Amino acid sequence: MADIEGVLFDIDGVLLTSWQPIEGAGEAVRDVRSRGLACGFLTNTTSRSSTLIAEGLCDAGIAVEPSQIVTAARLTAEYVRATYPEAKAWVLNSGDVSSDLEGIELVDKNPDVVILGGAGPEFTHEALSQVLEYLLDGVPVVAMHRGMMWETDTGLKIDTGTYLPGFEEVAGVNIAAVGKPSLTGFLAATELMDVDAEATVMVGDDLIGDILSSQRVGLTGVLVRTGKFRQAVLELATQQPDYVIDSVADLPGLLETLLES
Repeated sequence: MADIEGVLFDIDGVLLTSWQPIEGAGEAVRDVRSRGLACGFLTNTTSRSSTLIAEGLCDAGIAVEPSQIVTAARLTAEYVRATYPEAKAWVLNSGDVSSDLEGIELVDKNPDVVILGGAGPEFTHEALSQVLEYLLDGVPVVAMHRGMMWETDTGLKIDTGTYLPGFEEVAGVNIAAVGKPSLTGFLAATELMDVDAEATVMVGDDLIGDILSSQRVGLTGVLVRTGKFRQAVLELATQQPDYVIDSVADLPGLLETLLES
């Protein structure tokens, strides 16, 4: 690998679980900065805006500015503005991320495009049926991400990615998904950090969404055994992460080894 110039962190399951810090997370981020490395954050979290995510990290002892966080909502806003200029959008999402959807007019009915965010109580039978009806009427649907699940302090929860194949099968279309595991997010994050992808370490808990996807564009993948990590998934995978550590608390030791090699 090239010399390390930056570290990109997933947030949920790596630094926090249900907005409570994972042991050693704050120390790991501070260690990255103390080495003079660029530090960035890339998340599919759609329950909070980037401003509220930054506040949650700061409350957990991890100092970060909203501008340092690349969210799926922000990436989706860029995609919709470029692909469907001046389109009015109906958003189905668990949480208010309207501040990250800058430049998009949000409506309650008759949209030009439907935006699907993270799953939650809002994903009712009625709401999902409305999405399908719009889709069958020719209204394009854009998903903020294809995440299948996330880890909470009460266990795993299914996410939007579990619904998308059904919509695609019935409507006979492919739904564009913008956040991880789309490669766009990794490149946008490294550009924000002003580092090359080949000189960046990606730390995540999702083998496919965080690690293998980032490795496809040149990042060095570090999988942590926290959050949604499952040993069986790792053992059955045909592709493997560059490195596996027990938790983000072990990142300083790994960086020490990599920087010395």
